Amino acid sequence: MNGEDQYLARIYQRFPVNIARGKGAIVWDTSDREYIDCMGGYGVAIVGHCNDRVVRAIRTQVEKLIVCHMSLYNDTRLRFLQKLATIAPPGLDKTFFSNSGAEAVEAALKFSRKFTGKKGVIAMNGAYHGKTFGALSVTHNEKYRKSFQPLLEGVKFVPYADPNKVEDAIDETIGTVILEPIQGETGIIVPPDGVIQSIREICNRHKLVLIFDEIQSGLGRTGKMWAGQNWNTVPDIMCLAKGIAGGVPMGLTFAKAEIIECMKTGEHSSTFSGNPLACAAGYATLEALTEDKLVENANKIGRYFKESLLMLQEKHRIIREVRGLGMMLAVELRFDVRDVLLDALQKGLLMLYSGRNIIRLLPPLVMDEKIVSSAIQIIDLVLTEEEKRRHVH
Repeated sequence: MNGEDQYLARIYQRFPVNIARGKGAIVWDTSDREYIDCMGGYGVAIVGHCNDRVVRAIRTQVEKLIVCHMSLYNDTRLRFLQKLATIAPPGLDKTFFSNSGAEAVEAALKFSRKFTGKKGVIAMNGAYHGKTFGALSVTHNEKYRKSFQPLLEGVKFVPYADPNKVEDAIDETIGTVILEPIQGETGIIVPPDGVIQSIREICNRHKLVLIFDEIQSGLGRTGKMWAGQNWNTVPDIMCLAKGIAGGVPMGLTFAKAEIIECMKTGEHSSTFSGNPLACAAGYATLEALTEDKLVENANKIGRYFKESLLMLQEKHRIIREVRGLGMMLAVELRFDVRDVLLDALQKGLLMLYSGRNIIRLLPPLVMDEKIVSSAIQIIDLVLTEEEKRRHVH
């Protein structure tokens, strides 16, 4: 047991490693042992650990001003907002700052309810949007929900990627549809072409607000700035967090002006929202994504990573499926993944799990072919050993 466990609420699944520092796609433990990081801080380390641009921005800002509430104007915040406007989906002209993905979802749900005047929400089977009460109400996993009922009323869950079921669920109470363009925690579920566009058309016909949760899939993760761009589809509200500020906590909610402007002063707020430190880091993060061409790298290296995993699938019967886009990938096994993840950890590779039998890969977008090849070698080795243990031939 690490000393942290004496003091922390024991509600996290812990891995037996103590990380001391990181750079790019590599982290080191307290014994200076090196690991390839395909966890990426659950997708936070988009531009890599201790990205030079982000570190410089934080150092400069921390000596000038750290605290500046939204009641006051601030030039660092303005600069970031102007940068955001250059990459925001068309028509999503207004921004609300918060501190996490769950907060971004809470804001989106409130904005939509105020705008439509309707409490009903259609959410997706397999959805994960966070664990605060509003976000949890549209999260599908019963493991997270069962101890906290009753949650918000009016939420209907329908099968993911089934536009007909979305339309069937619409009644006079429904004002909102919320979805992840690519489902993350469920195991990187990519919808068939046409599905996202069809749901957009349904929302248009019925005058429903469509919310995209791009907290995990946004910011170049899929090889496009936003996952919705893979289907040329723009929502009415979009939630973002994870790596938006290079590792400094930040969430934000993009929305159409007419939606966000229905909110009255004081109806929603967040003490630390839009703080100068996070905004400085956010500006540097967007610089890294655009000027260092990390979105393009996610597309190129993500293809190489996926192709390499597909080659492993041909070799290893233990692999059921490889799926994903860009640097948002999953390997579904025929057995529990826990031993595979722990073996990989011992060999210098950090990976995530989804459910019981899915490896989830959310590496920094700065990865190159050499690092990916090293990761593939480790995955190949641990799968070979697992197949021997399970007598899979």
